[in-house]
Amino acid sequence: MPKVVCLPDTVDDAASRIAESERTGESLAFIGGGTDLEIGSPPDRLDVVIRTERLDRVIEHAPSDQIITVEAGMTLTRLQSVAGAHGQRLALDPPLADRATIGGIIAANAFGPLRTRYGSVRDLIIGISIIRADGVIARGGGKVVKNVAGFDLPKLMVGSLGTLGMIATATFRLHPLPEASETLLIKNQSASDLRNLMAEMKRMQLEAAALAAITVGPRFDVAVRFEGFRTGVVDQRERLRSLIAVCELLDPVGEQRFWRRHDEIRAAGPMRLKIAALPSAIELVMRDVVPPLRGLLAAGGFIWYPKLGLGFLTGATTADQEIAAAIRKARETLALTIEAAPLGVRKLANSWGEPGAALPLMHAMKQRFDPTRRLSPGRFVGGI
Repeated sequence: MPKVVCLPDTVDDAASRIAESERTGESLAFIGGGTDLEIGSPPDRLDVVIRTERLDRVIEHAPSDQIITVEAGMTLTRLQSVAGAHGQRLALDPPLADRATIGGIIAANAFGPLRTRYGSVRDLIIGISIIRADGVIARGGGKVVKNVAGFDLPKLMVGSLGTLGMIATATFRLHPLPEASETLLIKNQSASDLRNLMAEMKRMQLEAAALAAITVGPRFDVAVRFEGFRTGVVDQRERLRSLIAVCELLDPVGEQRFWRRHDEIRAAGPMRLKIAALPSAIELVMRDVVPPLRGLLAAGGFIWYPKLGLGFLTGATTADQEIAAAIRKARETLALTIEAAPLGVRKLANSWGEPGAALPLMHAMKQRFDPTRRLSPGRFVGGI
């Protein structure tokens, strides 16, 4: 437990507290809505927590340029409300948007099914300001006042989990709200059916805004969402129907229900495992990786994003040793990260797996940004 929890009212207040911690040698962690707090390893030490919830101001919104700058403690729901009043949105849709803060989304590289078309946080962020470990405010990317020479600071901070600095503000490019949105549901699909569906959609140049396959057993329910101008949405919907006769066009209530179920499975716990593989490897994933893990989990389910090659397996377990062994076995085949788990599982199987060849570069970045190793020490890959 931290000795002190701070709730700064301004970015300058936060910078002053971080500067003070450098003088005292205190270790720090930064918390927004706490939706992805379990990602990574527990920090080696923790003296001070800085909560960002009061840093929730809109710094600038230029609707004509489709750009918005906000403080890091603003929730995604509030940002969408501000942008939506001008017919715009930030094309990010991680679960728990009413709690997830902008700083937390950046730090955790959080995403949802819209990543299928619009990319990740890295593709949408164009500027950032951070508070360094010494309390100095540095900026990078768009709307630059004081830059950090030699680094693409906005992209560097994505997924950094608070180990390089505290995210203070962020600038994003926005997209127009779609005129129309429709979700089609294709039920009872095998892994090979799903792979073939993706190949046919690519051949027919069908561009889904969101794609997600959900299963609580061996077969998937696949949701395909088309967005854009109404004529284009109708055209793509009918072309998909010509490809697969048995697909259901969800009404607005059914569409909302499906994506709510998606979010509930993504957020289920206390186990959440992130799986990464080639999109074409879904049959291997469903044959060799998911069943041994799924057999040790109650409730939850498995979500696969077919075009991304990313999936989340969630649920509850009391078989710590068995699931840790299954995680180690799965890592012989693909990349698997423990995003959330009971402490017993984390002690038996580390959160990240093997760090890979990039570890020396990551250590160099940590040394450059946090030379005294006070920012969430030990949370990131390789004990960074």
